[in-house]
Amino acid sequence: MPAAVAAAVLAFAIQSPSAHADEPSTPALDNSEQPTKPDAAQKPAAEDATQTQKPADDGWPDVSKFLDEKFGFLPIAKPITEPAVGYGVGGGLMFISKPLGQAAKGLGRPNITGVGGFGTSNGSWGMFGIDMRYWARDHIQTLVAGVYASVNLDYYGTGNDSVLHDNPLRYNLQPAGGAGLMKYRLGESRAWAGVGYAFASTRVSFDAPDSQPAIPAYEKRSNVGLLLTSLTLDTRDNFFTPLRGTFLEAIFQPAATWLGSDHNFERLNLTAIQYLPLPYRLYFGLRGDLGASFGDAPFYMRPSISMRGVAAMRYQGEEVAQLEAELRWQFYGRWSILGFIGAGDAWNHLEEGKQVQGVIAGGGGFRYEIARSYGLHMGVDVAGSRDTGAFYIQVGSAWMRP
Repeated sequence: MPAAVAAAVLAFAIQSPSAHADEPSTPALDNSEQPTKPDAAQKPAAEDATQTQKPADDGWPDVSKFLDEKFGFLPIAKPITEPAVGYGVGGGLMFISKPLGQAAKGLGRPNITGVGGFGTSNGSWGMFGIDMRYWARDHIQTLVAGVYASVNLDYYGTGNDSVLHDNPLRYNLQPAGGAGLMKYRLGESRAWAGVGYAFASTRVSFDAPDSQPAIPAYEKRSNVGLLLTSLTLDTRDNFFTPLRGTFLEAIFQPAATWLGSDHNFERLNLTAIQYLPLPYRLYFGLRGDLGASFGDAPFYMRPSISMRGVAAMRYQGEEVAQLEAELRWQFYGRWSILGFIGAGDAWNHLEEGKQVQGVIAGGGGFRYEIARSYGLHMGVDVAGSRDTGAFYIQVGSAWMRP
């Protein structure tokens, strides 16, 4: 399954606030404030996890009670503003096994099953299904997903391709495939080890004759079978909008003919995210990524720079590296403003660093704490780089990880 399509599908399915819960955070209104404790004489201590959070009845609009109580079949909808595919909308139906308010701190997440689809203004569309479950007292997580889509993108080459820099080639990907993944929590720690398998058969076509010299080597139908392996350490204090903690993940994905691939290649991705609360209700975040591909990978499986203000798949290379920083100030009640800046490079031939192309992107936005008991903030970011401008509707962190 093409990495960009799979990531978009899973992010859409998981990012909706009615579709997933994690550990509630310490309230973000003031670093010196302590969570409100319930009256033990009136309510049992184990009634639900939200009792240990600051109450949401402060007069501001809030959806905490909705998230506490709603479960079963829930509709979801999310605008799409990705500049690579244009404006659009995604929607679907999710089944959640229990109210989010029953989730214990850090664990006890509900099982989720859902189906949905999306469409955008450049003619891209797709359908997906997903099932996420927890077993063995939250020591095992399983995820099964499938996708069928038609995505229209622009090809700018890999590395610094001067021929395509200002004249990209439009192409279409039609993947049909699925993935299965199992993660195991190591003891009572916050570390997880994962293994799984993904397969996709993808139709590839360019809006240009095959004699066009800038077209990469490709097959009109490409089969990719991947072994999915991962190691994750997650100490974030909140799934939606973390205030403190670390997220570290290493992903290695070999593809081989014995796994169903047409070609042999490997993909490696390293991610590090750090959240740090500062005085005066300031919250700092830093994210770094390193992606690499080895062997005979299809062009659409090469890594690309992924930051706000940069179109998806715009800057590709055999290897990419990026760093992005964000500072948020919760200046009044539930309202925050934030600024962010990042830089990334994409290049070919790791040992020589040839054909390097880089980009700097940045912007700003605002947030409103829409579900205080969960520490969930949502809002809008406006971002740009030298060749792209975009806005994004954010639910939770822009760097959300399941």
